[in-house]
Amino acid sequence: MADKTIFQKIEAGEIPAKIEYQDAECFAIRDINPQAPLHLLVIPRKVVPHLSEASAADAALLGHLLLVARDLALKLGCGDGFRTVINNGKNAGETVPHLHVHVLGGRPLGWPPG
Repeated sequence: MADKTIFQKIEAGEIPAKIEYQDAECFAIRDINPQAPLHLLVIPRKVVPHLSEASAADAALLGHLLLVARDLALKLGCGDGFRTVINNGKNAGETVPHLHVHVLGGRPLGWPPG
């Protein structure tokens, strides 16, 4: 069996984290290295290592993650603007092989991002 990702360890309670939201499909935590005043990670309970490995069967889950990201951004005061990011692979900045959605807001976000 492969090693658990940090997100699986957080979900299992092995590593402490401030859970901002949870339901049967996902949970959301504060990023430990925030890049904006609001920086959450919305993480599916199902391990999908990378977005490029998601299948058509994951479509509802992917949509749910984005809706949760939207709801949290609005609830936490980012109605004037927020960004969602999904990194795919090392060259995109992905550091944990467990798909997750970054939610950033609370300050002006420049473009291009990187």
